Amino acid sequence: QGLKPIVPTESPALIFGTTSKLSSDLPATDSFLGKNKVPDLQKLFQKADGLPVHLKRGVPDKLLYRTTMALTIGGTIYCLVALYMASQPRNQ
Repeated sequence: QGLKPIVPTESPALIFGTTSKLSSDLPATDSFLGKNKVPDLQKLFQKADGLPVHLKRGVPDKLLYRTTMALTIGGTIYCLVALYMASQPRNQ
């Protein structure tokens, strides 16, 4: 008589566990990863040129930084205006 196990003893069939290719069929990792860019980026970011790290890659970084600053300042002003409008009593 004993208790029956609640959890089934057999593992369920895998739904997403099967792959179409075996790992032995895959090419070597060096063939599709390309060149290692880390040493080049380390040289760029460690250069002592007086620029902050977030602006060292040139125009795209400057554009992203200025856009972020504009949105931050604009959002702050919008929040302050909304708080001011919410604090004023309504005319009846």
